[in-house]
This record gives sequence, C-alpha cells and structure tokens, in this order.
Amino acid sequence: MIAEYVLLAGRIHQELVDLEQAIARAGRASQAAQEATADHDLYVDAAALNLHDFYTGLERAFQQVAAIVDKSVPAGPDWHRALLEQMCVAFPDVRPAVLSRDTCQALSEFMRFRHVVRNVYAYNLDAQRVQRLVNDGARLYEQVKAEFIQFASFLDQVGRDDRR
Repeated sequence: MIAEYVLLAGRIHQELVDLEQAIARAGRASQAAQEATADHDLYVDAAALNLHDFYTGLERAFQQVAAIVDKSVPAGPDWHRALLEQMCVAFPDVRPAVLSRDTCQALSEFMRFRHVVRNVYAYNLDAQRVQRLVNDGARLYEQVKAEFIQFASFLDQVGRDDRR
C-alpha cells in the first residue's frame, strides 16, 4: 500500500469541494456586480479574488502531485507555467496525465489572471475579463472535477495495490 497516494486522493477530493465553493462565490459576486450599480467595482473585486483562489487551489493540488507522485516540482522563474504543463503530461509507468490538454489550455488563462490579481491594484481589473472568466470558470470547474476524480481514482487504486 502506498499510503501517500491514498492520502493525496483524499486531499484532491477535499480540494474539489473548496474549488467548487470558490467558483460559486465568484459567480455570486459577478451576479451582484451586474445588479448593483453603486458597488459594482467591489463585487468585481470579490469575483476576481475568488477566481484567484480557484487557480491557487488547483496549483496547490498540482504541487502535491508533483512532489508525491512525480518526485519533481518545477523551480525557477516560470515554475507556475511548467507545473501546469507537467499536469498535462502522462509519465509511462508512473502516472497518467492529470488533466487533458484542453483543460490545461483553458486553465492557462486563469493562471495568467491570477498573476494579474496579485500584481495590480484591484481598481485596475478589467470587469469584462472577470465576467468572462467567471462564465468560463463554472464550465471549466466541471471539466477539472471530472478529470481530477479520474486521477484520484488512479491514485486510490495504485495506493491500495499490495503488489507495489
């Protein structure tokens, strides 16, 4: 039994719960921004923060996969991009790809947006971009969820296999 794999599968399932909450909150904030004229910018800020949290949660799970399964966590100035790309690659005799190429491509926009949120004042955020990402995020979460559940099943199966 590879206990680390079983534990990682459990962490992925918990992260999915948190990711769903972040996407739902981004959607609620975005809806409120459309309905409120006086505080529109504050709701856009809230939506952006939850989109930031969505990608940050994914990246936390990616780092755990890289450390526990791959035994290789990217470093250097482009480590965020390299980590996402690593999740799209299958490593024969180690693990399948965590996410599909399409999912990784869609997530790259969220990674770039997370960087923007961290590096500009909130009043400089593009409300239309936030709205588009909220709309895309709800659909993308379902895709990520399905792929992560499949990967967690792989981890659970390998982790409980006594032959390893």
